[in-house]
Amino acid sequence: MTTFVLFLTVLLACAVEAVEALTIVLAAGTSRHWGSAWQGTVAALLSLAVTVAVLGPAVGQIPLGALRLLVGALLLVFGLQWLRKAVMRGSGYKALHDETQAYADEVAAASGAAQGGRGRVKDWYAFTLSFKGVFLEGLEVAFIVVTFGDNQHDIPVAVLGAVVAVAIVTVAGFAVRAPLARVPENTMKFVVGTMLTAFGVFWATEGAGANWPGSDAALLVIVPAVALLALGYTSVLRRARTAGTLGTAHSTEGSLT
Repeated sequence: MTTFVLFLTVLLACAVEAVEALTIVLAAGTSRHWGSAWQGTVAALLSLAVTVAVLGPAVGQIPLGALRLLVGALLLVFGLQWLRKAVMRGSGYKALHDETQAYADEVAAASGAAQGGRGRVKDWYAFTLSFKGVFLEGLEVAFIVVTFGDNQHDIPVAVLGAVVAVAIVTVAGFAVRAPLARVPENTMKFVVGTMLTAFGVFWATEGAGANWPGSDAALLVIVPAVALLALGYTSVLRRARTAGTLGTAHSTEGSLT
C-alpha cells in the first residue's frame, strides 16, 4: 500500500466517524448547553487518549501474522456492514442517511430530556450525550489508525490522515453551525466500505499464511473487484425494486378497472 493510499483511506474512514460525532455534539450544544457539551467532548477525548496509550502498545506485541488475521477479520466485519448499507441505500431499499434528520432527531430528544447538572457540569444530559458520541466514534477512529498504521508500519501517516479528517469536519461543521448535510455520506461509506473490505480480504489471507501475487500490488486488483461487485449488486437490486414497484402499480390499476 502506498503512503498516499494509506493516508486517503484513513482520512475518508475517519471523516465519516467525525461527521457522526459532530452531529451529536452540535445537537447537544444547540438544544441544551454549549459549556456542558464542550466538557463532555473534552472528557471523551481525554478518556480516548488514556485508552489508546494503554492499549496501543499492546497491539505492537502481537505477531504480525496473527495481527493481520485478526485485523483482517475485523475489517471485513466493518467493511461489509458499511458496504451493505451503502448498497441498500444506493438501490433504494433503504433510505439515504440524512444528517439533517439525524440532527433534528438528536435535538428533539435532547430538548425533551430532564434538566439538571452535577458538580461543575450544568447540564448532565448534554455532557453525557457529547461524551458518549465522541468517545464511541473516537474509538472507531483509534481502531482505524492503530490497525492500518501498525500493519503498514507507518503510524505517523495514519495519525496524520485522522487528524486532517477530524480538523476538516470540525472546522466545516462549526463554521456553519449545522450538520454536514451536504457531505455525500453514502458515497463516502461506499468508498470506505470497499476499501475496508478489500484490505480485510488482503490481510486475513496473508495472516492465514497465503501470499498474494505481486504482494501489495494485489490491492490494485482486489479494490476494484470489490467495488465492481458492490456496484453490480446495487444495480441488480435497483432493477428488482423498480420491477416490483411497477408490478404493484399495474396490479393496483387492474383492480381499480
